[in-house]
Amino acid sequence: MRRLPHPGLAFKFSLALFVIVAGALGIVYLAVVPRLETRLVAAKIQDLERASGSVVAQFNAPGVNPLTDYQRFAQFFSSSLSARVVVLERLQSSMISVADSNGRSSADVRRDPVAQKALETGRTATGRVERAGSERAEVAVPLDASTVVLLSAPLKDALADVSLVRRTLIAAGFASLALSLLIGTLAAWRFTRRIRSLEDAAGRIAAGDFEHPVSDPVQDEVGQLAQAFDSMRLRLAHLDHARREFIANASHELRTPLFSLGGFLELMASEELDERERRDFVEEMSAQVGRLTKLATDLLDLSRLDAGQLSMEKTDVDVAAVARTVAEELRALAEGSEHALHVEADDPVLALGDEQRILQIARNLVENALKHTPAGTNVVISALADEGAATFSVRDDGPGVPEGDQEHLFDRFYRADGGKASGSGLGLAIAKELAVRMEGRLELRSIAGETVFMLVLPLSEAAISRENEPVAAHS
Repeated sequence: MRRLPHPGLAFKFSLALFVIVAGALGIVYLAVVPRLETRLVAAKIQDLERASGSVVAQFNAPGVNPLTDYQRFAQFFSSSLSARVVVLERLQSSMISVADSNGRSSADVRRDPVAQKALETGRTATGRVERAGSERAEVAVPLDASTVVLLSAPLKDALADVSLVRRTLIAAGFASLALSLLIGTLAAWRFTRRIRSLEDAAGRIAAGDFEHPVSDPVQDEVGQLAQAFDSMRLRLAHLDHARREFIANASHELRTPLFSLGGFLELMASEELDERERRDFVEEMSAQVGRLTKLATDLLDLSRLDAGQLSMEKTDVDVAAVARTVAEELRALAEGSEHALHVEADDPVLALGDEQRILQIARNLVENALKHTPAGTNVVISALADEGAATFSVRDDGPGVPEGDQEHLFDRFYRADGGKASGSGLGLAIAKELAVRMEGRLELRSIAGETVFMLVLPLSEAAISRENEPVAAHS
């Protein structure tokens, strides 16, 4: 069985606006028309009530003869009040007409409920009755225990006004509904067109097209969503560029050592080599294997970080000792690249973290300083405790990191242009994530002539206690 398509957002928006306007018009109609009708009828009855006092006074005046004067009074007041005036007398279960301004049979009022109520209660009675297909407002005032004067006025004019208001409201309501439907449809079409534009942009981004910007002319929630989409596009474009760069870099990083290893193996197999040449070949092959090992280690660390499977220990680590250890490990590399390597870390600086991961970050920072700065650059490794944190820093007086590269230097696969950049572009990204996992951070400050990378870690409990110890007084 074929399923019907779901209604679109434009249809739902138009329908919602239509229902809201229809509901509002219905509320206005119910609040205005019945109330207007009730007030007009009440006003008519009040007019008759005010006039009834003088009517009754005239009928009850001394010397008035019911047989000769009631009919004359009824016709007089009927003309002045624009109402029918009837004098009714109770006779057993019914009433008879004593006088009627109509001058004809009064059979239609002999069972009038308003007149009967006035006779039963002995007080003035009012009401609205329907007689001969027309609505009438009535007031009945007792003359004595068995006689009542009934004033009956037609409500035709008042109800005509109500009918006019009703027709006007209905006509205005239909016009408003049509206008709301038109406006709702146009607004919904415009809104959904903007949504479809974002949908198309999302499709392009999903397909790998990062060239076309995502924009929206209106600065509202949809416009903000478009800005978020464009930020995502730029970020994905950067990541895609970094991915391509990484593939190219990784291919180069893999191809170069593999090609070198293949060449050395071929030479060692086909040539007569003396011991010194063989030893040089083995050393070079070992260096190429080290490059491959480092790349594989970086990729493995990255995958473990993403999977949340990289374990971290939290122990007291002397960052000053780490600085001295890394300096000794890399001194040969510094001498080979003609860098001056110095250490400023005498006093113990105890941080809370994973010793092996701190060493990994420290090696990466120092290697970057040695590889990416020209020969003759001074590189200073230092460790200190300041403001409740342990800081391991690597400072060099090289040309500095370009401002445009500083923002992305800790991104994965990113390598700064120019200089002596090499490697996979993963070292600093991994170092930053390791620092965060140890509740620390990795910072960069770079200007022309000075670049400082800082690993900031929380102090250990022992270091905090030592800082809080009172200074002994000198005698």
